[in-house]
Amino acid sequence: QVHLVESGGGSVQAGGSLTLPCVLPGDIYVKCVGWIRQTPGNDREGVACIAGGGVINYADSVKGRFTIPKDSDKNILYLQMSNLQPEDTGMYTCAVDLTAVCGSGWYYGDFYYRGQGTQVTVSS
Repeated sequence: QVHLVESGGGSVQAGGSLTLPCVLPGDIYVKCVGWIRQTPGNDREGVACIAGGGVINYADSVKGRFTIPKDSDKNILYLQMSNLQPEDTGMYTCAVDLTAVCGSGWYYGDFYYRGQGTQVTVSS
């Protein structure tokens, strides 16, 4: 069992920024890791992922606003979010897959392990 711990959620106004850290266990950084979200009225979706080899993917809706840096020394995965909009409101969850390559399922939030999530609320 992989235990993932997210934090950093909160409430911000539109245009604001938040950074979400996720503590990853041990050597999990060699796997595909990422962030998914569940927004009101929508299905779960992938936000961004980074493969073990370093290839990064972003959902079109967050490109240019979100980044997903990884601190391999500290085993922390971040989601840096800027220019947040009300439609970004949702539960953000750190996730890990079983493979080093991020398969096409990442876009739908299809990861093998998921954390409990942290709430992000953006007001207009």
